[in-house]
Amino acid sequence: MTAPNGRQAGATRGDDTVSAVVRQWQAVHPDLDTGPMEIIGRINRCAALLQQAEDAPLRRAGLSRPEFDLLGALRRTGHELTPSELARETFSSGAAVTKRLKQLTERGLVERRGDTRDRRVAHVRLTDAGRALVDGILPEQLAHETAVLSVLNPQGQGELAGLLGELLGRLEGRLGAVRV
Repeated sequence: MTAPNGRQAGATRGDDTVSAVVRQWQAVHPDLDTGPMEIIGRINRCAALLQQAEDAPLRRAGLSRPEFDLLGALRRTGHELTPSELARETFSSGAAVTKRLKQLTERGLVERRGDTRDRRVAHVRLTDAGRALVDGILPEQLAHETAVLSVLNPQGQGELAGLLGELLGRLEGRLGAVRV
């Protein structure tokens, strides 16, 4: 049976964890096209392994991934943000951002100041310690990512980035696809 992508239904491409899972499903349901599982399964497995390794420097600094994401959003935008803006930037709930900001404020990594026109609004900025922490961790993370991706040649990296960008754009609804 040929899949819509032109490959044999359920044809696997390697000897990784996902290949083993696909072979098991093929044994139970040889008529099903496991092609999507091969892609989504590998994306999910890569994401889990990358996250695990990339979180090591964060753990050493006493940070969680979501806390670092807040600090990183403040650093990369280069200006104060409100908690609502931070929630949008980090794909987090308002309640989660509030909790994390409290912890980061207590650690002296961020500062909050009230809005002069609306007391309900707070503005958050990095402290010097917060900026130094982000700037210290980021190069280590980028070096790790470079090492991980070095198994792909530059052209392969570009192709993968392009394909993942296209998929992400569709999933985010930017290219007219239905959001999931």
